[in-house]
Amino acid sequence: MVLNDPLANALSAMLNNEKIGRTECSIKPISMIIKEVLRIMKENEYISDFKEIADGRGNMIKAALSGMINKCGAIKPRYPVSLASFEKFEKRYLPAKDVGILIVSTPLGIITHIEAKAKKTGGRLIAYCY
Repeated sequence: MVLNDPLANALSAMLNNEKIGRTECSIKPISMIIKEVLRIMKENEYISDFKEIADGRGNMIKAALSGMINKCGAIKPRYPVSLASFEKFEKRYLPAKDVGILIVSTPLGIITHIEAKAKKTGGRLIAYCY
């Protein structure tokens, strides 16, 4: 089977493991974008920790789930978003005001939409989590 979107598969695996009550999830294959998204999710306390494990076949990530994820997923297509249009996408992907995060790829790196608003920059939407 062909793997089209590794980020979407990683977030889907985390959500499925969270729903069935597991405390750990293994993610393979890995990429820099997946690591950055997991770092942001850890900073916002959606997961407790993650570590990369060298298995000799492309490595894998073990993510420790904290039970805080209600829904998460990749955003396809990766919409361009300006400072003025964040609210439109917040309404589309997040359940309520100030609940959850949108993860955005900006010229300043991969950050949340809250940080992007504070830094007055736009970018491309990558994922959401609440």
